Amino acid sequence: MLVVIALGGNALLRRGEAPTAENQRANVRRAAAAIAAVVEAGHRVVICHGNGPQVGLLALQGAAYRPDEAYPLDVLGAETEGMIGYLIEQELENALPHGPRVATLLTQVEVDPRDAAFLAPSKPIGPVYPKAEAEALADRRGWIVAPDGDGFRRVVASPRPLAIPDLGIIRLLVEQGVIVICGGGGGIPVVRRDDGGLVGVEAVIDKDRVGGLLAQGLAADAYLMLTDVDAVYRDWGTPRQRPIAQASPDALDGADFPAGSMGPKVEAACAFAAATGGLAGIGALDDALAILEGRAGTRVVAEAGAGDAR
Repeated sequence: MLVVIALGGNALLRRGEAPTAENQRANVRRAAAAIAAVVEAGHRVVICHGNGPQVGLLALQGAAYRPDEAYPLDVLGAETEGMIGYLIEQELENALPHGPRVATLLTQVEVDPRDAAFLAPSKPIGPVYPKAEAEALADRRGWIVAPDGDGFRRVVASPRPLAIPDLGIIRLLVEQGVIVICGGGGGIPVVRRDDGGLVGVEAVIDKDRVGGLLAQGLAADAYLMLTDVDAVYRDWGTPRQRPIAQASPDALDGADFPAGSMGPKVEAACAFAAATGGLAGIGALDDALAILEGRAGTRVVAEAGAGDAR
């Protein structure tokens, strides 16, 4: 099977960890081992990844140096694509010394400049702060902050992806047997100018939505979203919470999942399964192969009658 795998930013840098190069490499090494198991089972893979913690850190570093000359988010997105892509590429080659070739592609993703998301920032980036510190940073930097778990994070615009201009190049590499790392951080957000050219914009695109668009464009058989939780849960955070093993898009329609985390994953899974008839899976990083084989995580399939299995 051709499998598109989306790695969550928190799977690459765990909550509460210092964002050092050593910590990120250690987490990427773990991710590479999970992906290598999928490849060794006979599947072809394309990889995209989150960058929320990393792009937020670069934004902070830039503002601390020369706030009036800080790079915009599209440029920071490109920087994190290169950084994280390099780590994944190297660790995957180490995990598969005799396996397929691996290549990282900086990927532009087109969005609508009139997207309502630009008026209502919702995508969390950067570290988690205590409330008082987050509010102080918001006042000093002109940020918008929102609750995230037990703390607060900066939130920025997250427009919906419309198209991947580089899709043809990605497809060509896949056809040549290359493992492609692309769409990192949701890709570099760009808009179409009146003359047909592209220009970057201040935004961070949700990588799960981009991964789903990529999976559909490549006619993938499966789309996996790997994160730091083992499955999608109904009634999360309540005494009634229970994992969903398998469901159809219709069974999940109208269900209430957190907008900043699980919501986009469920939405992307349903869209992919409904549009292609393929398998969409959500679960823990270490369970990648087990999700594909139906032994872990949440599987979203378009088959009639597919409902909660546990």
